[in-house]
Amino acid sequence: MIRQALFTIVFTSLIVSLSAQDLYVPRDLQKAYAKETRSKDGKPGKNYWQNTARYNINLTVMPPDRIVKGTETIMYFNNSTDTLRTSTIKLFLNIHKPGAARDQPATADYITSGMKINSVKIDNADYKYQESQYATTVTTLRLPKPLAPHDSIKIEFDWQFEISLESGREGMVDSTSWFLAYFYPRVAVFDDYAGWDRGQFADTKEFYSDFNDYTVTLNVPKNYIVWGTGTLQQPEKILQPEYLKRFRESFNTDQIIRIVTKEDLAKKQVTAQNASNSWTFIAKNIPDMAFGISDHYNWDGSSVVVDKITGRRASAQSAYDQKATDFPFVAGFIKHSLKWFSENWPGVAYPYEKMTIFQGFADMEYPMMANNSSQRDTTFTKFVDDHEIVHTYMPFYMGTNETRYGFMDEGWATAFEYLIGQEELGNERATEFFKMFRVNGWVTDASQSQDVAIITPSSDLNGAALGNNEYGKAALGYLAMKELLGDDDFRLCLHSYMDRWHGKHPTPWDFFYTFNDVSEKNLNWFWSSWFFSNNYIDVSVANATKTKTGYTVTVDNKGGMPAPFDILISYDDNTSDTVHQTPEVWQKNIKQASIAVKTSKKISSLKLEGGIYMDADKSNNSWQDQGTKK
Repeated sequence: MIRQALFTIVFTSLIVSLSAQDLYVPRDLQKAYAKETRSKDGKPGKNYWQNTARYNINLTVMPPDRIVKGTETIMYFNNSTDTLRTSTIKLFLNIHKPGAARDQPATADYITSGMKINSVKIDNADYKYQESQYATTVTTLRLPKPLAPHDSIKIEFDWQFEISLESGREGMVDSTSWFLAYFYPRVAVFDDYAGWDRGQFADTKEFYSDFNDYTVTLNVPKNYIVWGTGTLQQPEKILQPEYLKRFRESFNTDQIIRIVTKEDLAKKQVTAQNASNSWTFIAKNIPDMAFGISDHYNWDGSSVVVDKITGRRASAQSAYDQKATDFPFVAGFIKHSLKWFSENWPGVAYPYEKMTIFQGFADMEYPMMANNSSQRDTTFTKFVDDHEIVHTYMPFYMGTNETRYGFMDEGWATAFEYLIGQEELGNERATEFFKMFRVNGWVTDASQSQDVAIITPSSDLNGAALGNNEYGKAALGYLAMKELLGDDDFRLCLHSYMDRWHGKHPTPWDFFYTFNDVSEKNLNWFWSSWFFSNNYIDVSVANATKTKTGYTVTVDNKGGMPAPFDILISYDDNTSDTVHQTPEVWQKNIKQASIAVKTSKKISSLKLEGGIYMDADKSNNSWQDQGTKK
């Protein structure tokens, strides 16, 4: 008895020790904790800082001429404690250059000469810029004078680029409909734990940007309409009175306003009839800008209340070709999404003034904008729209580093996409959608590459492993935590994380530690398994043993993931029952769980079912009483 008691004490201590163990923290982040720019309670540290800039950009876009010309002035503010002797500049559109490193093959129509820098000035003095002999999306400017902490510098660019014939995340949708993204030279992020972000853009792993103020002017021919991030300035100087009236009305009504129709476009009198018109958009404290232009796209608009407390409305706009049969519904889809996401999950009022979906080919998000393809099935249109719209929160509102930790935005977008899908499609259909598009690839491919830990930097992954980690696996981890904590505590933790870190640059550890702090629970056992291990989902029934009060069902966790599951029970009187288990069942012993089923009936058979938590091997998920086995 003494030996047994000692064993129990030692074993219990071991379990407590394992569950309380700290998470792996990379060395660069350890330095941030030492400098107190971040804190292990998940809050920004007392010395937290981040840099910012003011961009004033002027673009000339004159189809059919494919050369886009731009000038910009950047006022960059060094809020760090470091003296900067160089400035890292991102030139995203060099991805189109021959020989550029890409995550996917490029066609001839994708290839261009990239960004051509005509001139550079630093603090009003000419800077001798030398273009790299390589097709790089990153360049470095050596500053004539070191930039001291809390000082600023002015950088000016004159540049141009040839728009790509092939439209992806940006480029020509058709000869007179273009989507402009990644179009300007920008100062890379200099952060408190990794310094300059010198990662190459390889046409995936898109966003890591500072929160900046932007004024962008696009000079386009008459009869072209421009849609974009930010507030359109002085629309009365650009739109003819009837269209201006409709445009303004759309910001204050629940009705769908057809601002510009096919018949209106045919008259060629929608805009001021100058040789060119200047469309200026202003946005503050935002990580990027994107724009769509066309001379033949319909324009719909409406609005919806996104903040019940203040009554604040957000605009829902769509721009599309007349042949797109699904897009006349898109403004309504946007309204529903904005309202649902604001009131349900994440349950934070949509933070911007509008959302515009421009018909293209990319199914790609930008601040206040999405470049989405047309679908034959409006159900799938809505599915894609929901996903791109909710990206507003992650990465744009939250400022996460998608280039390094893509699961912090794609995983959340996928989780929220599933939650809104349950309301729109019903639980059964939403679950099938989720399994088909988000989980099935991970489950069916049993290769080692699919079991790489989610925390692995996105920049070190490609292909299916990258996609599964960022989307389905991470979404399952977030949804499993929702089950573990329950909706109320999960909401409290999520909102605390968003309150602490919106407009900043959170890392995964800031998220993990915030949840630990706010929930007042050490959740490291869960984080370790879901995000830091190579575990997968595979549970099996070991046994079902009769007890005085019913049965003890023993379930083995062969894959090691703390996933929820249901026990579907069939009794010998032809009745049935379902016993649900949250991830808490694995907290004390990740390898095996014993579940008490209280019943006076005899169980004839039982089966484990995971729903969206698809099991890697279902052959061992069933048990049948030998006495009732036929």
